[in-house]
Amino acid sequence: MNESEKAGESACGYKPQIFSPRSPLDKEKIENFLQKKGIIVVDEIERQLDELIKIDHPSKLLVEGDYRAYRRDYLKGFRLEDFGNWVWYPWRNTMVHILAEPEFVRMRTSRNQFKITPEEQEILSQKKIGIIGLSVGQSVALSLAMERSFGELRIADFDTLDLSNLNRIRTGLFNLGLKKTYIVAREIAEIDPYLKITLYNDGINEQNMRDFFTLGGELDILVEECDSLPVKISSRMMAKSLRIPVLMDTSDRGMMDVERFDLESDRAIFHGLLREFGEESKLSCQLTENGKAIMMGLLEFENLSERAKYSFTQIGKTITTWPQLASSVIMGGAACSQLCRMILLDQKVTSGRYYLDLESLFNSHEGKS
Repeated sequence: MNESEKAGESACGYKPQIFSPRSPLDKEKIENFLQKKGIIVVDEIERQLDELIKIDHPSKLLVEGDYRAYRRDYLKGFRLEDFGNWVWYPWRNTMVHILAEPEFVRMRTSRNQFKITPEEQEILSQKKIGIIGLSVGQSVALSLAMERSFGELRIADFDTLDLSNLNRIRTGLFNLGLKKTYIVAREIAEIDPYLKITLYNDGINEQNMRDFFTLGGELDILVEECDSLPVKISSRMMAKSLRIPVLMDTSDRGMMDVERFDLESDRAIFHGLLREFGEESKLSCQLTENGKAIMMGLLEFENLSERAKYSFTQIGKTITTWPQLASSVIMGGAACSQLCRMILLDQKVTSGRYYLDLESLFNSHEGKS
């Protein structure tokens, strides 16, 4: 990416601007935006208000006259155009009129109930989740955002979007060359501009790892989905020292790792699969000499699918890297999201390696015709 492209990315950013029409200063800014030529305006505030009225009166069969009466009550003397907030998305050149945060959150989570109770939703709104790596990590982040299962999401990835990523990352061609962190943050902001997203655009390294885990409050859970073996090891060592649970999906046979360092502070990283390589604290020193063996050990190579095993033999020959499919990535993202929620709500989730292996499941059971 050249300097002008970087400048353009910075100008568009990833954070929307939120304006209150009840503030004189913000009101002026809103009017200035709405008067600009070429601006896309999405104003469905009356529809949102009516939906809010509907969820607040679930036992009533409302007709138009009822909605008119309730609208007056909800508006409390304000004009409809001054109700709620306006959100400016610079990367989309779009202004959107939405409900103010309390009503927006209530409306957005109304169809979570009672799969997630209001009390649980409030608990989740205080939690901090970290995600390292944004392939499977993107699916995790979006699932968490749609369910509103966090108060702050910290996402880390140094990479930009390549065409080959589009076999598993849900985005469009117009984002080629854009940082993966920006892509995820923008998509979440388009779902819910009130959510807090913190970006680590250079990925995780020795210089910023402690900040990622602790700046602004310690993480409540880490989802580790990066390709770097040194970061996989060092992030677990940090999580273990801080007693933060770790989740990882590997996108083969639905393999899911749960490491409850919050409950088992002396638990060996990767379930003790790397004990043969010596002390955990010295693993990083062995990566140059034993990196491939360590990777095969933590993946339990013999338990991988036959296609994954074959793929490993072809890396550097006919393919360049570990393959991943959208179906596996999306399923892993959903599973990680649910496990995050269960752990954060103190539901029973025990450490271990689990397999959500659909191929084995459907090949080993006869369906009913």
